[in-house]
Amino acid sequence: MARIALEGVAKVYPDGTEAVTDLNLAIDDGEFMVFVGPSGCGKTTALRMVAGLEDISRGTVTIGETVVNGVPPKDRDVAMVFQNYALYPHMTVFDNMAFGLRLRKTDKAEIDTRVRKAAQVLGLSELLERKPRNLSGGQRQRVAMGRAIVREPQVFLMDEPLSNLDAKLRVQTRAEISRIQADLGVTTIYVTHDQIEAMTMGDRVAVIKKGVLQQAAPPQELYDRPANIFVAGFIGSPAMNMVEARIEREGDVLWAGFGSVKVRIANEVAAERPALAAYEGRSVVLGMRPETIEDAALAADAPADRRLRTRVDLREALGSEVLIHFSIDAPPVQTEDTKELARDLGAPEPIEGKASQGRSTFVARLDPRTEARERADIDLVIDTTRLHFFDPDSGLGIYDDAKGG
Repeated sequence: MARIALEGVAKVYPDGTEAVTDLNLAIDDGEFMVFVGPSGCGKTTALRMVAGLEDISRGTVTIGETVVNGVPPKDRDVAMVFQNYALYPHMTVFDNMAFGLRLRKTDKAEIDTRVRKAAQVLGLSELLERKPRNLSGGQRQRVAMGRAIVREPQVFLMDEPLSNLDAKLRVQTRAEISRIQADLGVTTIYVTHDQIEAMTMGDRVAVIKKGVLQQAAPPQELYDRPANIFVAGFIGSPAMNMVEARIEREGDVLWAGFGSVKVRIANEVAAERPALAAYEGRSVVLGMRPETIEDAALAADAPADRRLRTRVDLREALGSEVLIHFSIDAPPVQTEDTKELARDLGAPEPIEGKASQGRSTFVARLDPRTEARERADIDLVIDTTRLHFFDPDSGLGIYDDAKGG
């Protein structure tokens, strides 16, 4: 096992394209670190530089006590698991798992011990004589993991290993990978574009956009205290609702107004975000998670300064919850971050110059007891203790100082 450190790491291709920019990140011994971001953001390139499969243009990569910039991949003591499994179809499970050890001329008895031990950990003991064509997708992925485990490397590197599995198998296999990594305690970097996968698996998650690290933190911290608009919008499903709002003060109370709605900012929120006071009389980006909006009919004694009335455009009943889509007569947020998020989702970007006349679309996650119906009016309540605020120019979260943080 080993600590990994990336210091000022960059990748610039001959045509001038910079895929990774000044990446600084330390991954602790035994930590499960997930790289997440939109397709093409540079997360796989960063992984491949750690593996030695991509040259490093600037900076250093250290594994353990060794700077590995000039070290060949085979000498870095890392094992990779890819999305396509790369199993040899003519070999049994045992032989696939043992192949790398045989290339290293490991003792036959040692190979047998390692393969059978890994097979037991992975639940493959009964499948060692089968060939890949007789295995399910999840079983094939476990064989690919077994091939990495038997090498007993310092570091596991996993590049979207679950992307070829169906939804049910993805859930099952990600739980297995998390369990195995925790049991083995091997330092792991895991690349995915799926933020749910990232949040459920990582000890920490590094969010990357256009080759630049946005934030690296435990999953709950990313969710509760996003560094900027991009992290706030990328982490969470459904995504955070965002709208342009204006901060006003009346006596000792701060208010956020958007469209015809005006809500009182909870005192504890103002106290936790002292920098918000500097935005009095100014516009901010106001963020609300879908679960912070509830059906007023199910919220006892909700005050008027937390309510809004709207019409349900779409209702999605999911059994344990109901999602409703509605719109607010306030302009949608137009920043580089929100445009990048829209592109990642394949959604149309707001048209320049028409934002002031637009409406913002919101999603609320309601209790399944709600009687909300499509094309019917509804009164909603906002939990103002869980509001988020961002600077509209820098995109940074408004927390302890004017620069965020």
